[in-house]
Amino acid sequence: MTRLEVAVPFRTFVLKTANRCNIDCDYCFVFNSKDQAARHLPARMGLDVARAAARRIGEHVTAHGLPAVHVVLHGGEPLLAGVRHMADLLAAVRDGIPAGVEVQFELQTNGTLLSEAWLDLFERYRVVVGVSLDGPSVANDRHRLTHHGRSSSASTVRGIELLRSRPHLFAGLLAVVDLANDPVEVHDYLAAFEPPVIDFGFPHGTHDDPPRRDDPTRPEYGLWMSRVYDAWLDRPEYRHSVRMLEDIIALSSGVRSSVETLGLAPPSSVVIESDGAIEGVDTLRSVEEGATRLELDVFDHSFDAALHHPKLRHRQEEGTAALAEECRRCPLVAVCGGGYLPHRFSGDRGYQNPSVYCTDLAYLIRHVQGSLQRHGWQ
Repeated sequence: MTRLEVAVPFRTFVLKTANRCNIDCDYCFVFNSKDQAARHLPARMGLDVARAAARRIGEHVTAHGLPAVHVVLHGGEPLLAGVRHMADLLAAVRDGIPAGVEVQFELQTNGTLLSEAWLDLFERYRVVVGVSLDGPSVANDRHRLTHHGRSSSASTVRGIELLRSRPHLFAGLLAVVDLANDPVEVHDYLAAFEPPVIDFGFPHGTHDDPPRRDDPTRPEYGLWMSRVYDAWLDRPEYRHSVRMLEDIIALSSGVRSSVETLGLAPPSSVVIESDGAIEGVDTLRSVEEGATRLELDVFDHSFDAALHHPKLRHRQEEGTAALAEECRRCPLVAVCGGGYLPHRFSGDRGYQNPSVYCTDLAYLIRHVQGSLQRHGWQ
């Protein structure tokens, strides 16, 4: 059996449809981290890139017998591409992938530019939309200001309320954890928008540039998320999922997680930049200059070439083989998966480290598992 036959194919294709943003989040891994390459890429993806990407996706689908693919329209702020150009991009992608393959489109936005015209376009191509919002304005505006230092909260909330008028297009909310914010207040504020999913993420950090903590001896991020878990569980009227928590529950029960930040399943996403470059997971921009670069592009290379690129070798390692020795010995490794790849990085050991959130994940996993046992669910 060849390596190609045992490789896990890409199923999620992240298209950087716009490489500029109309707000200036201080934690942004695209524009405010170690790698500044995006500032010098085309402001929006050209149709030639979209067509070439679709052709390569079609090749990949055929080679690996995939019935469906997930295409994420990302940025920067993808809505800066403009309604007319985005319509052309969507048509190019859909037309370039074999007709029998289901294409699940999703777009991640800060929500400030949403309009009825955008929603009409999303209706046409069944694009579901996720919006980034960190909580009430005092929480959100701590990091998510405009380039002029003004609040972005009201514009984002306006966009969310517009999106709620077509709930079948509402994919959910994405929030970055900030220890300065009250976790229950943030959760309940976001829950009031009735999203199907709330996706909390830890701020990007490495062993060389660790996340801010008030007390490094305590698992503060794990404690923060455990309070979210308790608030979520204590309100039976809530119908939304909290992705990180549901993934911990699923993995603790032997079920695969839905995202790449937890668990041991090989990641299945790849990025296509606005110039056509094929790159690794884009959050690696927070690690070091060039961490995402593969020196491949959709014009001259297949996605199978990326699949076996030396920089992505960790994708095909079985089980815990690519993890630090401390992780391989840990009884929680099947759930935490050693932590998200960017969070494992250090300059001297590369990715052979436990996550900078190791103690936080361990605390949160044990908190959730303890709750499941107390309720007789495990």
